[in-house]
Amino acid sequence: MEIIKAIILGIIEGITEWLPISSTGHMILADEFIKLNVSKEFKEVFLVVIQLGAILAVIMLFWNKLFPVSFKEKKLQVKKDTISLWMKVLVAVMPAAIIGIPFDDKIDALFYNYQTVTATLIIYGILFILLEKRNRAKTSLVNGFDQLSYKTAAIIGIFQVLSLIPGTSRSGATILGAILIGCSREIAAEFSFFLAIPVMFGASLLKIVKFGFAFTGSELTVLLSGMIVAFVVSIFAIKFLMGYIRRKDFTAFGYYRIVLGLIVMVYFMAFR
Repeated sequence: MEIIKAIILGIIEGITEWLPISSTGHMILADEFIKLNVSKEFKEVFLVVIQLGAILAVIMLFWNKLFPVSFKEKKLQVKKDTISLWMKVLVAVMPAAIIGIPFDDKIDALFYNYQTVTATLIIYGILFILLEKRNRAKTSLVNGFDQLSYKTAAIIGIFQVLSLIPGTSRSGATILGAILIGCSREIAAEFSFFLAIPVMFGASLLKIVKFGFAFTGSELTVLLSGMIVAFVVSIFAIKFLMGYIRRKDFTAFGYYRIVLGLIVMVYFMAFR
């Protein structure tokens, strides 16, 4: 049963991690109905570390853009554009790392509750709707990573700090911020994916170190089940999002966030 639960949670993670709809909001609701029969400490590790499966999906799908070397005519060549991209990713990651690492436990203690998640779901949902209405008459200034400056990357990184508050959605905060300062939807989404790689690896490592690597055989099986499912589902979710934003905007996600926020609020007020 625990493996089945892990599979369901992996599906939820694989979908919600990349769409700007808050994986935390969905996980809080899922936890009310799919309670893993594990220790509290392992559960905290599981909910973070299954994100590694999602990250591997990004690496696989965008390998050509992310791998900094190529082999041409039997020669190893360094891809300068890719090195530049990774440097921009590191610049963008710094604000969240500086604030998130030392204050991780305090942020969870203060904000990991349904009231905060409800508020952030609805607020950012409204912001997505308003931003898309504002952008209909505007032309994107950044349509390629060669046009993405270090200053722009740093500003996107500052927006990512907002995602430390549960319910905000890391992809939601970075995509919203990137579009706000002139990036196209495609660049905003892809850069958000790339930012997730060091962020999630770092968060997973931090949780595992705190846990102490002391996994039992059953715990490891549950964790790997969730990670593998999150990996497979993420591939489809990322492809869906990239195809969707080529045709439409993020308005639908804004309405979805508002509805989800209201569901979370009503459920906890009525049944908890």
